[in-house]
Amino acid sequence: MSLALSTLLFEWRRYMAAVMALALSGLLVLAMTGVFIGIGKGFTAQIERSRADIIVMQPGAKSLMGGPSGVPRRFIPLVYNHPDVREVRPLAGSGGSFQSVKNVDPTMSQADRAKQGAPRQRFVQASVIDTAPDAVTIPTDYSQELVDALRQPYTIAIDETAVQVLGVKLGEKALYNGQTVTVAGITRGYPNMMQPSIVMSRDTMRMLGQTSESSARVGPLMVALENPARAATVAAQLNQMGNGQYKAWTRQELADANSAAMFEEGILVIIIGGCVVLGIIIGVAITWQTLRGAIMANIKEFASLRALGVSMGSLRRIVVELSFWVGVAGVAAAILLTWLVSLLARMNAVIISLPPMLLIIVGGGLILIAMGSGLLSLGILKKSQPADLLR
Repeated sequence: MSLALSTLLFEWRRYMAAVMALALSGLLVLAMTGVFIGIGKGFTAQIERSRADIIVMQPGAKSLMGGPSGVPRRFIPLVYNHPDVREVRPLAGSGGSFQSVKNVDPTMSQADRAKQGAPRQRFVQASVIDTAPDAVTIPTDYSQELVDALRQPYTIAIDETAVQVLGVKLGEKALYNGQTVTVAGITRGYPNMMQPSIVMSRDTMRMLGQTSESSARVGPLMVALENPARAATVAAQLNQMGNGQYKAWTRQELADANSAAMFEEGILVIIIGGCVVLGIIIGVAITWQTLRGAIMANIKEFASLRALGVSMGSLRRIVVELSFWVGVAGVAAAILLTWLVSLLARMNAVIISLPPMLLIIVGGGLILIAMGSGLLSLGILKKSQPADLLR
């Protein structure tokens, strides 16, 4: 074990302030960035986890969040004309009022239900799946049991993060746009912090009067291929066939575009940028002062090493290595704190998404902050003269 690491382990209390400063800096950046990524992932989860190999949208759409994405219904047979296409389904969606009825008579007026203590109405976003076996609109993580449950008329599924918000549990009934529906399933990983979301079958949405097979426009077209490995080639061919009337994306292309679109929002860049700057200031200021104080407290030990013939360059390397290990400890503490905060946030229907690349970037940044603070503290080593041992 190196001298720097053994020093950190033996005198860990002295360096705790620096570790916690780095941990809080990391928590600030990870939590804020993770919340925004979670919002975007929840919005696009149904498409990114679908069985679709290609998604067809309007030519002007830059992502699901960038402009209108629906297309004319007449494009469905045009896409079907490609010999590699196995299935084409429009992604339908709607919205409406939702209220848990529990033991309250649904025939009561809104005012009477409020007097009886019924949960207040919430506006929800409704999305649709087709319940035919291996339908392209069924997300890959939906169990067969859930699909079978949604095949029943007037049934819905809600994400686990919306259970508390909507005030319903599995098997309970609710009013959706004034009509009674039953919660037949609970999904996981489809949060929507802007407004709760529900899922139903296309047949149920049709029975609720919210979709029509005669409408001129439909949502994005979900396309399944006979050979998914040919997705990029078929997408290029479909774009050529469409002659600019629509744009075909592979699922991965659309996922990347959705991620990029999130960080094109000016307010998002300002918020995350502000968190990064604040995190750097906190991390550098406290870590620098802590390391400087630790070196001052151990100045006689450093003087002893110089008296034994250890060069100033070697002492500097010890301090830099010590700073590195402080950074590693700060990264570990930051990840642990962020994980605990994410668990607490999930209980309140807030999802903090932490992709590995984000952890690597923030972790590397924290280590650089620690090592930079260590470099700023090197000047104090000049006071570690062997003559100090005689004082």
